Amino acid sequence: MRFRSASEPGTPGVPNEDFAAVASPAGGAGGVLVLLDGVTAGEIDGGCRHGVAWFTARLGGALLELAGARPELTLPACLAAAITRTADAHRGTCDLSHPRTPQATVVCARWDAAELEYLVLCDSVLLVEEPEGAVRPVLDARLDALRPAARRLPAGERVAFVEGLRNAEGGFFTAAADPGVAGRAVTGSLPRGRVRALAALSDGVGRWVETFRFGDWSALFRALTKEGPEAVIERVRAAEAADPRGETHPRGKAHDDATAIVAEP
Repeated sequence: MRFRSASEPGTPGVPNEDFAAVASPAGGAGGVLVLLDGVTAGEIDGGCRHGVAWFTARLGGALLELAGARPELTLPACLAAAITRTADAHRGTCDLSHPRTPQATVVCARWDAAELEYLVLCDSVLLVEEPEGAVRPVLDARLDALRPAARRLPAGERVAFVEGLRNAEGGFFTAAADPGVAGRAVTGSLPRGRVRALAALSDGVGRWVETFRFGDWSALFRALTKEGPEAVIERVRAAEAADPRGETHPRGKAHDDATAIVAEP
């Protein structure tokens, strides 16, 4: 596989809380792709002195290592072990029980000559192109399913409503300090012969589809592979700049960290 990627912070000069990495064994037919989107704490003190960017780098690096070096482990088992390893690195200095302790969405894909395995947790996205050209989006839709109910509430109550359902039954899940959340991820596998190419993206790039409606997931995949991840992010940034207050295209924040990885023959 040939890899292309791009990542840009939502605000220049502010740390990018996304993480993206790939590994491809020398001379082998396999590979691993990992993308995390850190959950911004904003003005909330999450009880951690390290911050979200530190957390995503630690968790993403651990997951890449485990998924690449431990093929006998399932991807949920790799994620659970990576969460535990990351929690152990700061449980002595930080309050990991805080509901806004650093956390992240997760996309992980691992493949060899026979099979592609995948894992998606929360609202980052994996796109899989089949040999005939069809594009299959792998989505964890639980957060999206809550948004219609949130929109019916007064504006001042929406954030508290959604946050109350984070990592809770009937809500949605992100990777924080509890390794059990790995079992909540959307997972599956495909025969390697049914996979031509892949793209993973944080929701800052997913805005191309979900917020600005430039096209569907197939159209976004074509843009990523033909124009490149940098061009896609530039188009999202232009759309954000044209609607800075979110009046035409409502969204939680004007700009978001945006990251995409493309893996293709």
